[in-house]
Amino acid sequence: MSVIEEPIDSALVKSEFYKNTERFHVMACWIGITLNIVWFASDYFVLPDHWKQFVEWRFAVSLIATIALVFRKKIGLNVYQSVFILVLGISIQNSYMWSVMDLAHMQKHAFAYMVLFIGVGMLILWEFWYSIALVVLSVVTNIVFYKLYSPLSVEEFTINGGLLILTVAIFMIGLIRTRYRLTVKEITSRLALERSKQIIEKEHETVVAQNKEIEMHKDELEEKNKEITDSINYAKRIQTAFIPSEKIFTSHFPDSFVYFKPKDIVSGDFYWIAKKNDRIFYVTADCTGHGVPGGFMTMLGLSFLEEIIEIKGEMNTDAVVNYLRDRIVTTLKQGGDAGESKDGMDLAVCCVDKEKRRLTYSAANNSIYIARNGELLELKPDKQPCGFYHEPKPFTKREVQLESNDIIYSFTDGYADQFGGKQGKKFRYKALETILLE
Repeated sequence: MSVIEEPIDSALVKSEFYKNTERFHVMACWIGITLNIVWFASDYFVLPDHWKQFVEWRFAVSLIATIALVFRKKIGLNVYQSVFILVLGISIQNSYMWSVMDLAHMQKHAFAYMVLFIGVGMLILWEFWYSIALVVLSVVTNIVFYKLYSPLSVEEFTINGGLLILTVAIFMIGLIRTRYRLTVKEITSRLALERSKQIIEKEHETVVAQNKEIEMHKDELEEKNKEITDSINYAKRIQTAFIPSEKIFTSHFPDSFVYFKPKDIVSGDFYWIAKKNDRIFYVTADCTGHGVPGGFMTMLGLSFLEEIIEIKGEMNTDAVVNYLRDRIVTTLKQGGDAGESKDGMDLAVCCVDKEKRRLTYSAANNSIYIARNGELLELKPDKQPCGFYHEPKPFTKREVQLESNDIIYSFTDGYADQFGGKQGKKFRYKALETILLE
């Protein structure tokens, strides 16, 4: 006897969704309300001229969010609308804070604004229109407060955080939508499986039909995996858009080549090149972490290099690495305390003056090699990372006079650390050096 099952009722799925996620969202809302108030302490020390207005904003936002959360059932709100009120309030609050800041404080506060959208993207589950409304209203309030109070130009406002935060906000929309759809599908699958179990217990003859149901769930799981992979591939496309193409390298160095084969879909390594005046800068970097975490670090590194060399016009390689380290430590709020981020990168920053046939470089834990007359010369780096370090020292600038037929190699540890061969061991630098000489 076969049993034909009806689709799971969407109202039941929604009810189960609320039931499974409400407690977590209430807790997240209380944490957000509390932290929003607690963080006024940093306002007092960072911007003492505005801390009173900031406190008023923080308490007003937290009070409204508390009322919406505590009395949500009486006033006809669900927990997701309460969370939306809190997040929107903090975003409007941040818009006002941004509008009264100078350039230096705006750059620091930009990371806090990004954390808001990244945190919402990773922790909150709600329907698609909430995300759209949040981003649209945030953009509108930023424009309004910018017009009313900001001393910065549109270019300064955009370059020093505005465009990057908008990108993160758009990424948040896609992330929440993907997670929301996956969660709904998971609940739908679970409810269907529970109902199938009840049918099996009552009707032994429906075993064959239930096997088909299981196969259907298998397909759904494969589809979920595909959606997750598609999301990561989307992140890869964003990263690829920021990393220069090999054609740009060959336009500056016709005999050059780039070998870039990330282990994961999103790379934790990156390279970069730019021409400034009559010199050509290029960078090879290995960020901490792999996959998506490493990918976030590469985006920071690429953005900071654009800022330091292209926008600020810094021409000294040691100053580039020193300033890059400062931006990483400041942005990630690294102070050496337990539990803090230790993220950073090993990299080599090279500057080639073709007319004078001279290589200037500064490096953090990442050697540069020159093949010359059948020998391989290693240009040693400074033994410290570009990031937080307990005993940091200024990075040094070194110069090398280039000769005819010199070949410069700059790379990360990915090739040497590659496992393979019959014994499954690392390739190692010695074998790599042999290949470079060949």
